Amino acid sequence: MDIEIKKALEKILREEINLEVPPDTSLGDYSFPCFSLAKKLKKNPNQIASDLAKKIKGGFRVEVNGGYLNFFLDKKTVVKKVIGKILKQKDKYGSQKNKQFVVIEYPSPNTNKPLHLGHLRNIVLGNSISRSLSFYGNTVKKVNLNNDRGIHICQSMLAYKKFGNNKKPNKKSDHFVGDFYVLYHKKLKVDPSLEIETNEMLRLWEDKDKKTWGLWRKMNKWALDGFQETYNLFNLKFDKVYHEHEFYDKGKEIILNGLKEGVFNKGENGEVYIELGEELGKKVLLRPDGTSIYITQDLYLSELKFKDFPKTGVSIYVVANEQNYHFKVLFKLAEILKLKSAGKGYHLSYGMVNLPEGKMKSREGKVVDADDIIEEMITLAENEIKKRYKDLSKKEIENRSKIIGLGALVFYLLKIDPARDINFDPKESINFEGDTGPYVQYAHARCCSILKKTKLSKIKNYSDFNEHDFLLIKELGKFSEVVRKSAKSYNPSIIAHYLLSLVKIFNEFYEKNPVLKAEKEKNLRVSLVYCTKIVLKNGLNLLGIDAPEEM
Repeated sequence: MDIEIKKALEKILREEINLEVPPDTSLGDYSFPCFSLAKKLKKNPNQIASDLAKKIKGGFRVEVNGGYLNFFLDKKTVVKKVIGKILKQKDKYGSQKNKQFVVIEYPSPNTNKPLHLGHLRNIVLGNSISRSLSFYGNTVKKVNLNNDRGIHICQSMLAYKKFGNNKKPNKKSDHFVGDFYVLYHKKLKVDPSLEIETNEMLRLWEDKDKKTWGLWRKMNKWALDGFQETYNLFNLKFDKVYHEHEFYDKGKEIILNGLKEGVFNKGENGEVYIELGEELGKKVLLRPDGTSIYITQDLYLSELKFKDFPKTGVSIYVVANEQNYHFKVLFKLAEILKLKSAGKGYHLSYGMVNLPEGKMKSREGKVVDADDIIEEMITLAENEIKKRYKDLSKKEIENRSKIIGLGALVFYLLKIDPARDINFDPKESINFEGDTGPYVQYAHARCCSILKKTKLSKIKNYSDFNEHDFLLIKELGKFSEVVRKSAKSYNPSIIAHYLLSLVKIFNEFYEKNPVLKAEKEKNLRVSLVYCTKIVLKNGLNLLGIDAPEEM
C-alpha cells in the first residue's frame, strides 16, 4: 500500500519522495514530512501538508499534523488488495515496468589465478543486481570480460615456462595456473631479473610470437575451463563474453589518435599521458615501449559495448573499490574524447572481503579460493542437516547441502551494503537461527510444510484478521517498494534485510495465531501463509538463492 501512496504523492509533486513509518500507530501507518519542500514551494510545511491533503486521493485517510502528512489505511481494503494481488501475480508479484536498457559487466577475472572469495562477492552482486533490474522492468544484458593478457598474465606464464616442466594440471585447472602466479612472486624476491624477462615476454606476446602464444593459449584455456566449473555452480550465463586479447590493440588506436589530435602528450621516455587536474593527476595511457595498460583497452571496450548494445542507457561495472580511481579516469576520458559511452558509465564500487586474519593477498597465496569456500559451506550445511535428520538418503543430503550451503554464502555476501567491507565468517553464515540465508530458507520450507497439510480456499470474510495478521499483510505489501529501492540503488542488501524482517513478522504471526486449527479465520490465514511463501521465494530468487520446500 505504501507504493500507492508514494505514487500518488509523486504524481502531484512531480518528484521522487520517501515515506516514513511513524513511531506510534496513532499518528498513522505512513507519513510524509513536508519540511524539505518549504524552501522550494516558499510555504511553511504545515500549509504544504494541508494543500497536499486536499489533492491526494486513494484508499486511505489523510491527516495533517505539524508539517507531516499522515496516512491511515483502510485495513480491510489493504487486506483484500494485498492478498488478491499476490495470489493473482504470484511469481510476478513485486515486478514493475521501468523500461531502461542496462548492460552490466561482471565478474571480469584475470586468467592468471583462480577465482577467490572477493570474486564470489562480485559474482553474487552482479547476479542479484541483474535479477532485480530485470524484475524492475529493465532490459538487462550481462557481459563478462576475461582479462587474459598483460604483465600479470605473463608472470604466471614465465613461472610455468621456467619451472613447470611441461606438466599438465593435476588439480582444478585454474588453481594449477594460480600456483605458478604465486611461484613467480616467490622467485622474484630471490631473482629480480625475472621482471625483465616478464616484460620481454609481454613484448613477444604483443608481437605475436608463435611459441609465446602457444604457451598463452594453453594456460589461458586452463584458467577459463576452471572458471566455468565455478560459474556453473551459480548457473551463471552471459549474453556476451569479451576477451581482452581480441581488442587491446584497438584501445591503442584511440590513444594514438588522441595523441595526434593533441588531446594527449608524449613524455621524455616515450610514454603517452594526459594531465587530468588536481584530483586525478597525471595518467599514463601507453608505456614507453608502446605496450597497453588497463585503461587503454577499457576505453575501447566501453565503446564496443555500446556498438553491441546501442540502446544502452547505463553501463554498470561491478568492480571492487580498489579500482575507484581507474573508473574515475575512464569516465573522464570518455567525456574528453566525446565517446558514445560518455556520461553513461556507472562504477558499482564494492568493499573488500577480509578473513579473520586480515586482507587477502593473491601474490603471496594468502587467499580463500572460491571453490574452497564453496566446499566448506556445503560441508557445514551437510553437518547441520545430519544433526537434524537421521533418515535422509545420501542423494537428498547432498541436494539440501548444496542449496543451503550456497544460500548461506550468497546471503552473507549480499546482506552487507556493497560499499562496506565484509569480515567473512563461514560458521556464522550457516546458522539456521540468525540473520542468515538458512533462516530465510527455513521460513519458506515452513510455509510449504503448512500448505501440504491444508488447501487454499476462497476467503469468506476479509474482516477476519487481528493485529498480527495485519502486520504481516502490511509487510507483504512493502515488497514492490523494496524491489524498486534495491533496483534503483543497485543494492541487494535492501532485499536481504526486508526478507529478514518478513521472516521475523511471519514467525510472530505463526506463534500467535493458529493456522491449521483456526476456525473462521482459517481461509485468510492459510492465504497469508501462501502469500508469504510467494514473497519469500520471489525475494530469494532476486538474490540468486534457491527456496527449498524442505530443510
